[in-house]
Amino acid sequence: MEQLLTKVDHLGLAVHDLEQAIASYRDQLALDQWEIIEMPERHMRVAVGNVGDTLLELIAPTSPEAAFAKFLAERGEGIHHIAYTVANIDHVLEQLQAQGVRLIDREARPGIHGTRIAFLHPKALHGVLTELVEHPKPII
Repeated sequence: MEQLLTKVDHLGLAVHDLEQAIASYRDQLALDQWEIIEMPERHMRVAVGNVGDTLLELIAPTSPEAAFAKFLAERGEGIHHIAYTVANIDHVLEQLQAQGVRLIDREARPGIHGTRIAFLHPKALHGVLTELVEHPKPII
């Protein structure tokens, strides 16, 4: 069986207050470079910071309609999902569907920074919400 994942892309951390979370990571761990992305269509704000070649993605809902708002209300702040880079998300989704893996997204959708993303159901991987990320191909 071929390996479908190429690396850990990012950790998604659910937080109530984006500015407060950024301040905590800045003051306690000296992570002071954050890109803030407003995503009103998904009812959320995101702050992205680098730790080596892995990203930390702080996600905060802007309304109860955010997909993860219920998670945050029930479980509190913390790790929401783990994301892995894949070379060809369509191929990976096809492989997983053929294996009967429970998916949230059967087709890739747009993510931040021009990526294409899809989520696997937490029950597929022992309670861990898993995101697949395909980065845009470089233009030569």
